[in-house]
Amino acid sequence: MNSEQRMKSEVEIWKRKMMKKSGMMNRITKKAQDKINGLIPEKAHKVITESIKKMVQATLFGSEYLTKPKDTYNLSLEEKETLIKDSLNKFRKTAVVEGAGTGAGGLLLGLADFPLLLSIKMKFLFEVASIHGYDVKAYEERLFILYVFQLAFSSDEHKKNVLETISHWEEVKSELVDVDWQVLQQEYRDYIDFVKMLQLVPGIGAIVGAYANYNLLDQLGETAINAYRIRAFNRNEITEEIPLDSD
Repeated sequence: MNSEQRMKSEVEIWKRKMMKKSGMMNRITKKAQDKINGLIPEKAHKVITESIKKMVQATLFGSEYLTKPKDTYNLSLEEKETLIKDSLNKFRKTAVVEGAGTGAGGLLLGLADFPLLLSIKMKFLFEVASIHGYDVKAYEERLFILYVFQLAFSSDEHKKNVLETISHWEEVKSELVDVDWQVLQQEYRDYIDFVKMLQLVPGIGAIVGAYANYNLLDQLGETAINAYRIRAFNRNEITEEIPLDSD
């Protein structure tokens, strides 16, 4: 089995894991969160949505200028992923330090972890896109980054829809105008709420913050690697189907 066959096999295993039904505890937690969200006034939802939208957009804008173009055109997919894993290690260490620091700092610093961690995640995704040779200034690339972000941090049901979009990106990207910001913020917030609430508890906040951030970056790394694998394989298949012009 060559490296490409191995990667395709790993992607299929990962896809099955993504499509697997969640455990009972996750389903109960999701139902409880849905009930709580239903009690929150629509005006409050709009304020939260707009706040997260602006936070994400600010991070996207900043990451564009902090991410340097990578000269990886002649690298194989396997070599690119080696660079991505090296980059993940660096971002993960930063997230662990940040999570421990804000977790130990009480309520205000604990709340500050939310935008700081979001920034680290987005910078990592920009780095991944750049290593794969995509132009992170292009609107469609930022949109793809947001879909990868949602795939990593959403409920099981929403993940299935996002995975479907990513799996057919070349066909559907021209039809996509924007992401649903309310869905993005609600899914993300619900996904990390419980862990982040524990991070605010005195005495255990630092440990929880470091552990949670490590795992959240790990999950984002696995998701990004597989999402860009799917995209690479699909692009290669499309290219191979195009017949050469005959003289």
